[in-house]
Amino acid sequence: KRRGPVPGRVGQARKASEALDHSPSNERSGDLMAQMGGVNATGLNGMGGQGMLGAGLGGMGGMGGMGGMGGMLGGDQVTADLLQQQAQLAALGMGNRDDAFGQQGGAMGQGGQPGGQGQLDDQMALQRQMMLQHQNVMALQAGLGGQFDQNQGWGGAAAGASMFDQGGAGAPGIMGAQGIGPQGGSAGSSSMDSQQSAAQQQLNLLQQLQAQQQQQAAEQMIMQQQPAQRQRKAENKDDVGGASGKGLPQSVMKHLPLLEKNNPGGNRLRSYYSLSVDELFCLPSIPTNEEYCSRLPTPINPNLLPRFDLAALQAARFAEIALGALANNQVALALELSNATVLCLRECVEEPVHPSCMFDVARAYLLHGIFRSFRADMVRYFKYRRVCLTHLSQLDNIEGVESLLAAISFHDAWAYMIHNASEAALPDIDNSIPPLPAPHNSEQNGDNSRFSMSTIPSMIASNPVNQMWIQGPPPVFINNEAPALSRSLDALACAIRSCCDQANSRFEGMSGDASGRCDDNCVTPTTAAVMANQNELCSRNMVLSAFTLLQQHEASSSSTNKNHGHHLVISAMDAFLEGGDEEEAGGFTDSQIQSLLSVCNTAVEHPLLLHQGGPTYHMVSNAAILLCHLLNGMHANRNSGDSPGEMETALFEEVLDTFIAVRKLLSIHRRKLPVRLRCHGIPRPNFALEVNGADNPGAPFIDLGETLMCGCRGCQGFVLMACSPCVAAERAQAAALKAESASEKDAYSIGEVNEFDKELCDLGVEFDLDDDALLNVLSRIIAT
Repeated sequence: KRRGPVPGRVGQARKASEALDHSPSNERSGDLMAQMGGVNATGLNGMGGQGMLGAGLGGMGGMGGMGGMGGMLGGDQVTADLLQQQAQLAALGMGNRDDAFGQQGGAMGQGGQPGGQGQLDDQMALQRQMMLQHQNVMALQAGLGGQFDQNQGWGGAAAGASMFDQGGAGAPGIMGAQGIGPQGGSAGSSSMDSQQSAAQQQLNLLQQLQAQQQQQAAEQMIMQQQPAQRQRKAENKDDVGGASGKGLPQSVMKHLPLLEKNNPGGNRLRSYYSLSVDELFCLPSIPTNEEYCSRLPTPINPNLLPRFDLAALQAARFAEIALGALANNQVALALELSNATVLCLRECVEEPVHPSCMFDVARAYLLHGIFRSFRADMVRYFKYRRVCLTHLSQLDNIEGVESLLAAISFHDAWAYMIHNASEAALPDIDNSIPPLPAPHNSEQNGDNSRFSMSTIPSMIASNPVNQMWIQGPPPVFINNEAPALSRSLDALACAIRSCCDQANSRFEGMSGDASGRCDDNCVTPTTAAVMANQNELCSRNMVLSAFTLLQQHEASSSSTNKNHGHHLVISAMDAFLEGGDEEEAGGFTDSQIQSLLSVCNTAVEHPLLLHQGGPTYHMVSNAAILLCHLLNGMHANRNSGDSPGEMETALFEEVLDTFIAVRKLLSIHRRKLPVRLRCHGIPRPNFALEVNGADNPGAPFIDLGETLMCGCRGCQGFVLMACSPCVAAERAQAAALKAESASEKDAYSIGEVNEFDKELCDLGVEFDLDDDALLNVLSRIIAT
């Protein structure tokens, strides 16, 4: 049977659908679909997200099912734009990802509310609803007026909705769903505000994620291109003395972890360096790669640091920990780290040094030269020292230059002392490393008219009298603008040179040997400066000035460093320069005894101070020799028949305990040094005299005649201070001959040492070849 349309059923279906359109549940589902469409669109940040337009319009219509249809209609309107955007994204390498998001958005818009289409039982009602939805879409597009584009995303849609609401173009379903029309009421307004705020937060988050992704993609592209650039630059660079341009040798690469700040082994070696060499020099710390890159005129990424600058920084770091390993008696490791310093310097020697790392390169050459001097290789020390001066001549008005000059001055004082201030005993290095050219207009470039000397670092470095060692007036001390600690160290260096000149003159007068030096040559530049400025530059006043400057530094500095090295040197010089008191026991004053005990106790408490640069080790040895004289005098007074008091007995025991401790420390340190660098071999006390002293009343408690004297005349004077001039001259000549023969024996006795020492000697000879290669390259560069 045919069944026709039942009268009234179509109208009832239409009324039901209209009621369903305005029901609160469908309004909420429409809002939900609008949010889902908005989220799906903002994921693309307004690119390829036109599915959001359809989904949002479907939600505003009030039905989930109609949201899918609206998405289809919206998609049809912008198909051409979507294809164009996908092409643009594909050109940027991002099309696949955005296309996936676009498909997901289309699915969200077309899917709508599950089962939404099944909720309509009448096809006529569905068709009417589609026609009404199409009208709403057209009205909305007319209201947006082009405001919605691919760069605005959700914000553009919100603006369009606002314009459409203000226009009020006959769309009650849309306005009711959004809650901004008369049907929405106050609840709809609050719902729209919450939706807009949530969408704005999502938009901001997605924009940040997209920016991060773009930045990561750019950095990855740079890192992919950078190795190729480095490879081309390395291939264009000539191979320097075996150090491949493609990277550092394996012997250096295996020690690179020690340069990291979080490496325990590297930090331990750096601590040994800080407690020994740098305890006195107090040089500025080497910047990290990040700090160095931030100081450049145009800051760069540390990963993009040029290879030559990186090699310069690594050379300075290797030089520090090499000295630390040597202070810890890790000789083999110290030699390997020293060789790593040489190889790093060879990596950057052919390229012009960047001004930002010029100071660190100069520091690396100086510290490596000091390392060579600790190995008794004075020829290479003077060569590396001159290379350091070549770099310092370009470092005017740079922070830290004064501290480096003061360190050079103090270590030069040690070289000045062991060579007895004789320039004839110095090696000839002018052919390999030419001296710096003398300044042309030194009188017009910051000269100190009082001392007839310039205080500018470049002028100090190029001064002809400073080419082998710094002498004359102390250049850093007379500069009132230099740091107080650097001025104090330079003042001590000048006092040591002055004392050496006095000792040499005294020995020449005792020996009567004027064949090697005439009267004109007896006056050194230091002696001439002291004689011209007696009140300012005499040894005692220089020590007092150094102590005053040290106190000023400690009062103004917030550092926890106690400057044990400076206090030790000042106390030793104060004890050496004091005249003494003949009425006291042993001929020493109370303050002099206190200074000597302070020097020895400080060395016992901080034995790494013996590894300082300069003559610190010799000063402690001479302080121990003076304690021997003090013990002999006190022991002679005890055996004279007068019973000693409690104070004398306590002082004798205190001095004896200190002497035994410091003698043991000095004996251990002396055995580690090359023969040429050894100071006195101090004899033991004769404790048998305490029991049988009456049998030999004239015998000394410590026989200094058995002392193995140092080859330095300044040190010999402390041993011979109780001898007549003739005996002193004879023993000085005998000590010089013994030191010469010992040096020759040390040079040709490699086969007599044990197997481990022989391996170290072979290793040192092998590494010397790398030093010679570096010095040859430097000689060629400086000469040209």
